[in-house]
Amino acid sequence: MELPLAAQTRMRASLDRWTQASTPRRAPRILAITSVFIAALMLLPLAYLLIRAAGAGPLVLEKLAQPRTLIVFFNTIILTITVTMLSAVIGIPLAWLTVRSNLPGRRAWTILSILPLVIPSYVAGFALVAFMGPRGMLQELLAPLGVDRLPEIYGFVGAVWALTLFTYPYLLLSVRAGLHRLDPSIEEAARSLGESSWRTFWRVTLPSLRPAIAAGALLVALYTASDFGAVSLLRFNSLTRAIYIQYQSSFDRTTAAILSLILVVLTLAILVAERRSQGRARYYRLSAGTGRMPSVVSLGNWKWLALAFCAGVVSISLIAPISVIIIWWLRGLQSGADFPPLWSAAWNSFQAASLAALAATLAALPVAYYSVRFPNRLSALSERATYIGFGLPGIVVALSLVFFGANFVPILYQTLPMLIFAYLVLFLPQALGAQRANLMQTSPRLEEAARSLGHNTAGVWRRVNLPLLRPGLWTGAALVFLTTIKELPATLLLAPTGYKTLATEIWSASSEAFFARAAAPALLLLAISALSIFILLREEVRD
Repeated sequence: MELPLAAQTRMRASLDRWTQASTPRRAPRILAITSVFIAALMLLPLAYLLIRAAGAGPLVLEKLAQPRTLIVFFNTIILTITVTMLSAVIGIPLAWLTVRSNLPGRRAWTILSILPLVIPSYVAGFALVAFMGPRGMLQELLAPLGVDRLPEIYGFVGAVWALTLFTYPYLLLSVRAGLHRLDPSIEEAARSLGESSWRTFWRVTLPSLRPAIAAGALLVALYTASDFGAVSLLRFNSLTRAIYIQYQSSFDRTTAAILSLILVVLTLAILVAERRSQGRARYYRLSAGTGRMPSVVSLGNWKWLALAFCAGVVSISLIAPISVIIIWWLRGLQSGADFPPLWSAAWNSFQAASLAALAATLAALPVAYYSVRFPNRLSALSERATYIGFGLPGIVVALSLVFFGANFVPILYQTLPMLIFAYLVLFLPQALGAQRANLMQTSPRLEEAARSLGHNTAGVWRRVNLPLLRPGLWTGAALVFLTTIKELPATLLLAPTGYKTLATEIWSASSEAFFARAAAPALLLLAISALSIFILLREEVRD
């Protein structure tokens, strides 16, 4: 029986639309141009380093081959690998417990386990020394038991301790976002085939979370490689400390530029390792799947061990350093220390961090979409170029922008837009990693189906992409906000005259050994950051 002509026409038109939507599309030109432009802006610090290093000529190889340079380089590699692995050991179980289990008080544990991210590394490093140093507060408590001196906390062990406890939330947030996007029907299918909950986690859940784990581990690794505050206070010789010493001790910054280029190479190596760890596997469902929440796993008698784990992590990474800060503050009150007003600094911190979070979220969106949906050499290069700034110390990025601002765009020199741009260079990968992990778990067939129904690009983004990307957008914005609000070197060098933030107030007081005066802005910084976590992650904590 032959269909009527009108029915045949409608069927043929529908088939044509579906075929066209299913055919691999070329990236829109505006998307490619935007991504490349953003990536080019992120490479400004690298251009500055190349200009500086070029002035050394043949001395570059000689400086690279020095034994001290090689030792510092391998110290940084070992520190980065160790901190990243330990962060995964802490972050992945915490993410699963606070998302998929019936852990008592899991909403509270979610907030408490993320809060260590807001503590600046320079404050965390000193708090660790003050509490666990050879003559620290812990030794004072143990003195009645005959303990005269504790083991040294300085060096590799102390740096690993501090950086692990204050960077694991990067991985925790990324894995939590991945768990929220994971299709529960995959795990249910594994259990229906006789797999236990434990085997389902190892064989199904964990492999499906590979993009989220890789994105979080990437942020931890890059942050560790570029951190200065903790390694400096704990006297561990890493590349960042060597770079800072060269900048401070010599008018000739060529050596510092060469060391920074070594850090760029390490950053690129970390990016390549992260990309290869994901392989060519697909992490989105092939069918429409389900939109319901996954079932909560009962911990049974294991809940006591889980509670002990969460309490131990929170006690060491949050309660202990906050207690040290509060003790500083109380001692300042008792001694009558002068506490200057902090409202202006608090507002400046909130303003700069909010603008940086918004700018990073908007700038990361085209780069993430281009790299995931249209994988090619150009999109891969655009994505990887954005990570260069995150792998550099803030002082290097700041000095490069001082150079370009003073020589090419003096109208922007020491202005708020220049400061926000510095934050964008430093922290764009935090927003990009969260968005990219979300996109990799979102099937492109949903977009194709929307186009086959007649929606244009704007309609697809409004009705499909943005709702599905919301967890990644909030997570990325939260990461940028929390990291920006405690950023120090870039703020010191690029902030407008008189533009004080809580971070600069903490540094100016602690650098002069006025730790009681530094305690007040540190506590206020923590309070604002705690409020921001609740606001920025409000969609997530409703699970």
